[in-house]
Amino acid sequence: MSDLKPVAVQLYSLREELAQDFEATIRNIADIGYVGVEPFGGMPGGLDAVAGLCRELELEVCSSHVPFPDDANKDAVLALAEAYGLERVCIAYLPPAEFETVDGIKRTCEKLNNAGAFANANGLALGYHNHWWEYKQLNGCATLELMLDELDDSVFLQIDTYWVQVGGLDAVDVVRQVGARAPLIHLKDGSLDKDDDMTAVGGGKMDVPGIVKASADTAEWHIVELDRCATDMLQAVRDSYDYLTSNGLARGKK
Repeated sequence: MSDLKPVAVQLYSLREELAQDFEATIRNIADIGYVGVEPFGGMPGGLDAVAGLCRELELEVCSSHVPFPDDANKDAVLALAEAYGLERVCIAYLPPAEFETVDGIKRTCEKLNNAGAFANANGLALGYHNHWWEYKQLNGCATLELMLDELDDSVFLQIDTYWVQVGGLDAVDVVRQVGARAPLIHLKDGSLDKDDDMTAVGGGKMDVPGIVKASADTAEWHIVELDRCATDMLQAVRDSYDYLTSNGLARGKK
């Protein structure tokens, strides 16, 4: 496949390893061949140390998960974006209760729109990363449809393809439908039972080649994220990289 997208890893996957030795873990990621990383809030090692190490290893920071930029967190979000040199930041989670009714979804989208306006005013784009509960059916309509109607165009979606599939929609169709609104695509794999451990990308039931093909003209990054894994996580992250690069699905450094 031509014009392969660079591959990154969401560092939350390796949170336990980072807590034990953040420098060795990030050096391992660079050694595997990942082009970039996506940090999360509260990174072990501290913001400046992680940012400096990524610069040393020429690991691009493609975005970061951040706390919701309310009054208590606005300064921290801006400091994080400055340290990493970011153009995009992403809200990693909002609770399921905010997506249970149409009115609730409208309020949630208004909150995201306000946060997006704050980000835009400070030179950033704000995105939202889904779990499975944003993709269920509500009154005969997928929650996603309601969100796309209510969200400002400036708020992008970070599509977690595994959770889309767990939520009951087809990830390939959703990626194609959302198109350029989803510049960052999360890839994970597993049994599609939300309570099961995940596997390395390529080791489960996800149609990864189909997702990559559907996002070929719109995605800017493919990001490996494994919330949990029954096997060694660093090995699963390595196996995910090997699967994506050896099958011509993403671009690495090796």
